[in-house]
Amino acid sequence: MSVVLGTAGHIDHGKTTLLAALTGIDADRLPEERRRGMTIDVGYAHLALADGRVIDFVDVPGHDRLIGNMLVGAGEIDAALLVIAADDGPRAQTLEHLAILHALGIDGAVVALTKTDLADAERVAAVRATIAALLAPTRLAGSPVIGVSARTGDGLPELRDALAALAARTEERIAAEPVTGARLAVDRRFAVRGRGLVVTGSLRGGPLATGELLRLVPGEGSVRIRELQVRGSTEERALRGRVAGNVAAAEDLPIGRGSVLTHDPAVVASDRLLVAIEAGAALPEGETRPGRRSGPLPPDGAILRLHAATAETGARVGRSGRDDLLLADGAALAVLRLDAPIAAAPGDRILLRRPSPAGSVAGAVILDPTPPRGISRRRQDPERVAALAAAVASGDRSAIGAATLDLHGARIGPDGATHLAPDLLAAGMEAAIAAVAAYHRSQPGEVGIPPATLRPLVARPLRRLATLPGPAATAAADRAIEAALAEARMVRDAGRIRLPGHAAAGPDPALLAAMDRLEAALGVVAPPALSAAARAVDCPPEGIRALERSGRIVVVAPELAWSAARYRELAARALVMAHAGPLTPAAYRDATGTSRKYVLAILEDLDRRGILRRTDAGHLPGPKAPPLPGR
Repeated sequence: MSVVLGTAGHIDHGKTTLLAALTGIDADRLPEERRRGMTIDVGYAHLALADGRVIDFVDVPGHDRLIGNMLVGAGEIDAALLVIAADDGPRAQTLEHLAILHALGIDGAVVALTKTDLADAERVAAVRATIAALLAPTRLAGSPVIGVSARTGDGLPELRDALAALAARTEERIAAEPVTGARLAVDRRFAVRGRGLVVTGSLRGGPLATGELLRLVPGEGSVRIRELQVRGSTEERALRGRVAGNVAAAEDLPIGRGSVLTHDPAVVASDRLLVAIEAGAALPEGETRPGRRSGPLPPDGAILRLHAATAETGARVGRSGRDDLLLADGAALAVLRLDAPIAAAPGDRILLRRPSPAGSVAGAVILDPTPPRGISRRRQDPERVAALAAAVASGDRSAIGAATLDLHGARIGPDGATHLAPDLLAAGMEAAIAAVAAYHRSQPGEVGIPPATLRPLVARPLRRLATLPGPAATAAADRAIEAALAEARMVRDAGRIRLPGHAAAGPDPALLAAMDRLEAALGVVAPPALSAAARAVDCPPEGIRALERSGRIVVVAPELAWSAARYRELAARALVMAHAGPLTPAAYRDATGTSRKYVLAILEDLDRRGILRRTDAGHLPGPKAPPLPGR
């Protein structure tokens, strides 16, 4: 593992020159940079320390018009090397970069006071005092300040020692963080003749190995790692730090700056984020121009630029209604609606800036990359949001998952399974028990309710409590039913579900007699309308349903039914005639002595069940037709 340090500071304060003196590597890789003598895009170098540690440096531009490029590098660093020239002192971009480091949560740094050969001792002492005051309101308060001259070499050994101490402290902090999947935010892509696509970035989380498949976020697709290089050396396995990867991917896959390659399931593509926005550090005006100082928390409706890792997009701030909350630490809750999706995970730090006049506004922590929508928004109250913020601050993935589920009520996990918050699971169980009890009251002769009948009765109230698509609501209902069964609050009996202690009531003799009468009334080739026949024999609706469920009658239309015995006889005759040749409705009518109404209903029912199949010439045996005896 290597620590990634980002340079920061005003233009011409000697960041790239200092790196070259420290590492022997010129981080200005572009011809235009060398011609103009300034860093235009992000550059890279590394320093091998005496104790065996390696520091990867990300050299960023100091010009105010190149702040977007600076943020590409700053978004994926572990600590900072803040560079301030002794002869010039802190300038506009010194404060801008310091505000950015504070907003991104960077709390480890060394300050290099460069060009000490161009300033006398009194000037150096004055600038040191100014730097201490400047750092005081930020996360970098108390950082060591090392005087150095890249031209003469004075102070370079002391600076290396300070950087080694910073690297050791940073490694200890990283080692204490929860282990996650590998995550590479792409900052460069280019093609190598004969090798294909190469991407570079700062690897976070767990290790990465040759041959692994990674998801592209945002986007649909995956890439395979063909080869890994760390500081120019080919490796089978790369740990956290600067990495280059030769990747195999579909030609049309949009991999580039802003893309993330990962197998961390917590990283998702999102254009809507629930965040906690922190006010910027109260830096002095110094020599910054008007509008450059960090201001108050952005208001509702503000249109800003969002920077996350190597990605940048527009964002509209939502801080009204349920989103108008202040957390205990003074951070403000907000929903950010983005112009384009980014790769995001709980705990990611982002930066918000004004597009005009340009300037840093605030940093923010992503609490939920896919915040609740629809009915689930009602669950967003101060207690649940505070619990989520505390879980995110802890970094505990299990706690984050539990708090997020409580905020949403129900969620579909990476494995496709539907999960319910405890209160929704309890509500689903109560709905299931109530539905079973109601079924017992309406169907006293039944052992219990069929699961297929119970499921929608439980899904319906769950959908009123949480935003769930149809299949997920059905899965949630199954979870609630299984939970009630596991707690023995319901019992599965002969494929049905009943309440404990429930026994089907004995058959009602009067009902059984009425059912027998109705079956007999329908045992003719031309039966009366079903409702009329039932009234004539005094058979109630539950008797009709019981006859149909038990297979004693066959209902082919709402008002047309036969006794099962008579229907089998009519169907068998139709099948025999169809085997002999195309069966027409007229021929079947004459053979049964009925009317067109009856024969059409029977033929259509046999067609639906595949016993017959209709052709232009007439009906023939269908794919599910049983063979005739003797054939």
